[in-house]
Amino acid sequence: MIKKESLERWTIEDAADIYGIRNWGAGYFDISSDGNVVFLPCRKDEKKSISLTEIIEGIKARGLDMPVLLRVGNILDSQISLLHESFRSAISKFSYKGEYRGVYPIKVNQQQQVLEEVTRFGRKYHHGLEAGSKAELIAAISLLHDPDACLICNGYKDEEFIDLALYATKMGYKCFIVLEMPGELDMLLERSEKLGIAPLLGVRVKLASRAGGHWTESGGDRSIFGLTISELVDVIDKLKMKNMLDRLMLLHYHLGSQIPNIRDIRSAVVEACRVYSGIVQEGAAMGYLDLGGGLAVDYDGSQTNYVNSRNYTVDEYCADIIETVISTLDENQIPHPTIVTESGRATVAYYSVLLFNVLDVSRFETRVLPESLPEGINENVINLLDAYKSINLKNLRECYNDAIFYRDEIRQLFKHGDVSLRDRALAENIFWHIMVAVSKNTQNMKTIPHDFDGLDAALADTYYCNFSVFQSLPDSWAIGHVFPIMPIHRLNEQPSRKAIIADITCDCDGKIDKFIDAHNVRNTLPVHNLKADDEYYLGAFLVGAYQETLGDLHNLLGDTNVVTIRVDENGDYFFVGELEGDSVSDVLTYVEYDIKAMKTRLRESAEDAVRKKRISVNERAEILKAFEDGLNGYTYFER
Repeated sequence: MIKKESLERWTIEDAADIYGIRNWGAGYFDISSDGNVVFLPCRKDEKKSISLTEIIEGIKARGLDMPVLLRVGNILDSQISLLHESFRSAISKFSYKGEYRGVYPIKVNQQQQVLEEVTRFGRKYHHGLEAGSKAELIAAISLLHDPDACLICNGYKDEEFIDLALYATKMGYKCFIVLEMPGELDMLLERSEKLGIAPLLGVRVKLASRAGGHWTESGGDRSIFGLTISELVDVIDKLKMKNMLDRLMLLHYHLGSQIPNIRDIRSAVVEACRVYSGIVQEGAAMGYLDLGGGLAVDYDGSQTNYVNSRNYTVDEYCADIIETVISTLDENQIPHPTIVTESGRATVAYYSVLLFNVLDVSRFETRVLPESLPEGINENVINLLDAYKSINLKNLRECYNDAIFYRDEIRQLFKHGDVSLRDRALAENIFWHIMVAVSKNTQNMKTIPHDFDGLDAALADTYYCNFSVFQSLPDSWAIGHVFPIMPIHRLNEQPSRKAIIADITCDCDGKIDKFIDAHNVRNTLPVHNLKADDEYYLGAFLVGAYQETLGDLHNLLGDTNVVTIRVDENGDYFFVGELEGDSVSDVLTYVEYDIKAMKTRLRESAEDAVRKKRISVNERAEILKAFEDGLNGYTYFER
């Protein structure tokens, strides 16, 4: 049970504090006075707040079921504006003589709708794209129509990739081909000469600088991407021999994604500026310094250098970069370049919310203890009951350890046939009564001993929810990444239960048992009791980066329904995009099933069952209809 320490009435402020929404929400999310989560598309403008439950009603009215990925177009626009305006402010403040160009890495969220929005709104800032494959480059060329925006070509390249990039250059795109491997230069020079197109050339360098976080392998001199300093010198020498050093215009590095510590960012910028200065001094044209990605999202709202957070704001990030570039380059009187960053996570993370409903609950509840124990019961059961009756704050740890010891003894005796099934059941019930009592007493302790770690999780309910971790939140499963998750309504009511979340896959990893907390990661989520005939909705927030791209078909649960809304200047919202999620037929096709052949085989099997009088002709028709409806149905649970 969850209880406030004070006797004051539960308030919205309490809910905001428990779930941390005003810390990680970045001004985009809050709780209304009636207890519903609202989003504020214009950041902190309460006059334009929209209730998520109201959105859900609109989604249902349009015939779409949960789960739904909700995209809010205004939030994506706002994040692009925030990045560019912060750099503009820093450029003005420090009298920087170069410009800034933002670039969106397509790999972060490759959905067409996302790219269309980035390029549409980003055009006012000349916001470009980064492509790491032929498919991404083709998508970029088809959607980017701004000659002042940068198109950065990273990744491994074959002749087709290089040809496409060269043709894009000839068409007027500011398309930089970034060398990742030493061998790419010869191929590039060959294709450039054959097609008669002078390239815009960049180099990716391996910096010695490293950063903390989940994705640190992108940086450091043992990174699998980029050129060593020696290889960079070889490239410069070869370009000099070919009289093409004037085509080398961009230096690129990538420190990693989700970099939580601003000091790591500054250190890398200093080293990159030294390399940039050296290239300029060698005679290269240069003019562009691409700092890669790394701008973190404060997922837990702690504003620390913890892996799920960051110890800086966007304004501080931009100011530190500009100040560091100036101080480093000015030492050698190197002209200020156009600064490029490839911020993907920070651009799209806030843009998307996964909404899903709770289907059922497995509640942790102890049974009533008998007034007296049966005669002749095993002594260990008696000892368990004695421990339960004697428990208090002073002997809490002793009773806890005793309970574990006696329970384990009883289990061993049961294996050897020395304890009956009923006696073991009674012992287990007493044990859990002790655990509940220990948990209640820890609420009055200033410091909770490590012995009790995991106790809350052991006593938690399991809320079974209509989604797939593997499809919609793969980073939660794969690397233990923590996303903000909370109920989106009934927040004017005090949550009375603690729960872990299980999805509808048949997999023990299909669960979430790590949740954000102001001080650390907690093992349970405060939730409300379910009400009969009322849906209970949860939201997973800040899921716009990578989750759609990385999702898989575990248990053949496919893409969810997607809805995009946009809010106008009056605060009215409109549904501007609806994409139906995968049907059963869709996902079966993905894994190479022949749907027509499946239908044929079922008709034949059903007809055989009719001949053998197992089913009637009418039943055959019902079976075939059920099969057809199943094929056309949503892969997720439908009410």
